[in-house]
Amino acid sequence: MPSDSPSQPSLRIATYNVEWFTNLFGHKDKLLADDAWSSRYKITRRDQLRAIADVMRAVDADAMMIIEAPDTGGGRNSVRALQNFAAAYGLRQSRALSGFESHTRQEITLLYDPQVVTVRHAPMGARSDGRAFTRAPRFDSKFRFDLGVEGQRDVHTFSKPPLEVALTHTASGKALRLIGVHAKSKAVHGASGPAAVEIALENRTKQLAQCVWIRQRVEDHIAAGDSVIVLGDFNDGPKQDGLEAQFEKSGVEVVLGDPSQPETHLKDPNAEVWLDPMQGWALSSARFYHAGLKWYVNTLLDYVMLSPDLAARARWRIYHPFDDPKCYASDPLKNALLTASDHFPVCVDLTL
Repeated sequence: MPSDSPSQPSLRIATYNVEWFTNLFGHKDKLLADDAWSSRYKITRRDQLRAIADVMRAVDADAMMIIEAPDTGGGRNSVRALQNFAAAYGLRQSRALSGFESHTRQEITLLYDPQVVTVRHAPMGARSDGRAFTRAPRFDSKFRFDLGVEGQRDVHTFSKPPLEVALTHTASGKALRLIGVHAKSKAVHGASGPAAVEIALENRTKQLAQCVWIRQRVEDHIAAGDSVIVLGDFNDGPKQDGLEAQFEKSGVEVVLGDPSQPETHLKDPNAEVWLDPMQGWALSSARFYHAGLKWYVNTLLDYVMLSPDLAARARWRIYHPFDDPKCYASDPLKNALLTASDHFPVCVDLTL
């Protein structure tokens, strides 16, 4: 990303949830750029791969946190897959970094330009087995936290451990801490009636505990004087479902922190729109087909949250194919966004 001026280097950071990216790779992470169907409705693997590459070129991020990145395990490797992808499509974001392996087929992996930034996996916190209350333990261990909900567990884990990255902007020497997140989904699949309510409550309890865990890590970083970015898919947002009233806050609000304490409150203006339900409109970063309504619905699930020192000189953008005027005006980009995934990239430009 070009600097605003020679004395003000800048950096573009993005998050992008790519729907079932892993199904576009075969044995030894070879790209399946063929005319077989992808896991997206009536979209071939070749077309989805090309669209993903086109979107990434358009966003042109120096570092992009890929949510639902290709799988690691069983002879597959998320880093190798993304680097194969970048090489095949000539992307400047040619290197990748993963952290703790996911327990699902979806990883969190950073794709970045090695000419602009240097990165390393930098997990924080002590290991915990969940038997004792431990503040912000390592994200691949267990977290004991009681949300006060009768019948719900008080020991929690991540099926997709957040990716903690120590990033340095090469030209300026500026150091950042990135936390890539794919929080527990609240969705209830295949259940109805009382069973659905119970599953929804269990899912929200786990998701909120994960967000408390992340928030504790954020507070520790800010106390240490670190510049922090928390980004990814939270599967949540203020005022998004009725169960939220039982917990007072959404998971997103938990991670953002207390707005009355601006020195530790993270900034994401897109999230703040949700906090005023009276305005009658909302931003969105994802678009899904609702089978019951036979209609597309939009929601805000993806966020880039900045510590106060970074937020003062930052610009956010959601690459929505219909709501962003520049995306809508470009038919190739609009079509690529709709073909590549059911989520759209969210990015922030930082003046360092």
